[in-house]
Amino acid sequence: MKTSTKRTLLAAAISSACLLTAMPSYAEGEFTANAGATSNYIWRGLTQTVNEAAVQGGIDYAHESGFYAGTWASNVSYASDDIYSYEHDVYFGYSGESDGIAYDFGYLYYNYDAEAEFDFAEIYGSVGMGGVSVTVYLLAHTEADEAEGQDFGFGQAYYASLDYTTEILNGTELTLHAGYHSGDFVDAFNFGDGTDSYADYGVTIAKDGFSFAVTGTNLDDVGADALDNDELKFTVGYSVDFEL
Repeated sequence: MKTSTKRTLLAAAISSACLLTAMPSYAEGEFTANAGATSNYIWRGLTQTVNEAAVQGGIDYAHESGFYAGTWASNVSYASDDIYSYEHDVYFGYSGESDGIAYDFGYLYYNYDAEAEFDFAEIYGSVGMGGVSVTVYLLAHTEADEAEGQDFGFGQAYYASLDYTTEILNGTELTLHAGYHSGDFVDAFNFGDGTDSYADYGVTIAKDGFSFAVTGTNLDDVGADALDNDELKFTVGYSVDFEL
């Protein structure tokens, strides 16, 4: 799932065979890798590591046409007695800019081990201008079991976010974030207690790969919250990108 140190827009992949047919030549694009660590893996305001640290990394391919694809992984934990679980995402999409308006859309698949379960996929789209971006993720399909009265089909859950990023001092970036997550799948995956929507918000300061974030939600003290997802969370992280 997405993000603290993970990119907000890029997410989920395509097989290498598809990459070969979609691109005229690897020489016309480039491969990059990223690696990082964070004191708490936060995704849409919720901890994915029971408020403990995570090590993360991935590989991306970007083609000059605007097509990109990649893969990303992190350790995760959804219960204090979990020994180890992982998340592995694959994604592909297309991004570009026209008349000062940036756009990005694609497909993202979240894969988990047997302990974490609930594999699922989303399609997403984003537009941005002058540091402001609006992004919408729409549930595409899941591998989750559905209880009576639940529907985890296409479009039955969504996440929308508004972000603003600006430089404040000597290359230091400030990002303001607000998001809203809604649908039956939100309850099944995150809570299981009837909470099918919530809002999240955050402020991040980043420079030279280092980041400090304050995030929160409008959740009450609900069932899942030995995880303290109803409280403010303070996260520090470091990530680095490099060419392959």
